[in-house]
Amino acid sequence: MQFQGLVFGVPKEIMAGERRVAAIPETVKKMVSNGAKVLVERGAGLGSFFSNEEYEDAGATLVDNVEELFAQADVILKVKEPLFNDKVGKHEVDMMHAGQVLVTFLHPAAPANHEMIKNLTAKGVTALTLDGIPRISRAQAMDALTSMSTVAGYKAVIMAADRIPKFVPMIGSAVGMIPPATVTVLGAGVAGLQAIATAKRLGAVVYAADIRPDAAEHAKSLGAKIIETGVPAEIAIGEGGYARSLPQEWVVKEQEALFDTIAKSDIVVATALVPGRMAPILITEEMVKAMKPGSAIVDVSIDQGGNCELTVGGQVVEKYGVSIDGTKNIPGMVPASATTMFAKNMINFINNMIKDGQVIIDMNDEITASTLVCKDGKLVHAGTREAMGLN
Repeated sequence: MQFQGLVFGVPKEIMAGERRVAAIPETVKKMVSNGAKVLVERGAGLGSFFSNEEYEDAGATLVDNVEELFAQADVILKVKEPLFNDKVGKHEVDMMHAGQVLVTFLHPAAPANHEMIKNLTAKGVTALTLDGIPRISRAQAMDALTSMSTVAGYKAVIMAADRIPKFVPMIGSAVGMIPPATVTVLGAGVAGLQAIATAKRLGAVVYAADIRPDAAEHAKSLGAKIIETGVPAEIAIGEGGYARSLPQEWVVKEQEALFDTIAKSDIVVATALVPGRMAPILITEEMVKAMKPGSAIVDVSIDQGGNCELTVGGQVVEKYGVSIDGTKNIPGMVPASATTMFAKNMINFINNMIKDGQVIIDMNDEITASTLVCKDGKLVHAGTREAMGLN
């Protein structure tokens, strides 16, 4: 059987406000039926409305002591990067051991995660990051970044709409027509397109920008007015159709093209990412200063550093009268839908790299090569090495 002899560990997520979990009873049942032992920390699924009894019925072994779970598991399945566990007084990395496999969103290029990545590497853990899954047809069913981006794009608009001091749609009233809010979406990938669609459904006037012509066309098809950035396609488009990291002079030109539209926006949803690299700074302090008091920015790209230079990861701050939301776990705010999508992506991912009870780290496999962060004490992830200045 595929997972014969392997022990999977599913700990409860410990990031503040995080309610997702890496496996649901449906996927646990699949692992167990294929020969695995699955350890689930008691209460891990409650935030997503999956009970302990449902996990037990699916064949999981519930564990009260998370240190035992980390000690016994061959493969750890998580949603978010390892953090300090206040309950046991230890960092999750310190509970791991050499040769153990970790699959999660690591966002290894983000500076905030560099120390944790170095510690994981030093531990000898084999870590794979789900945000590195390539955009190829074979990987679609395991593309958790796309799934979570769908959730984040939707929820980001709802969060911003709840924060601004005005209506989002045009409202007819006894004192006349009240104009709609203006929403600008940066990046027309999965999260951006979902944000555009949600903002349009709420009745906003929507602008969008993406340096990739095809992505901009998708945004236009949803009803967004396109901001022309002037970035040539040959510079903008990278491998697999993703955006490429731009030279600084082109980043400045893009910022200049965005300035006027951002200044008049009530809401800015920032989703622009470059796979495996730091997110580009598209919203400068000067832009924030130019926005109307009461406006709101939601920086969906914060896990990779953020698109706004004033964003504080994990916090909502106010600068120059503008709220800047750096919430790091937006999909965790829609836990039932997000968890179901994530868990199904996860099992498809591990199906790809586990054969006959063995974890196969095949660097000739594009999916494995793109997601592997560290192995045998060596940091191999190119984007992280670049961000750390190791190349």
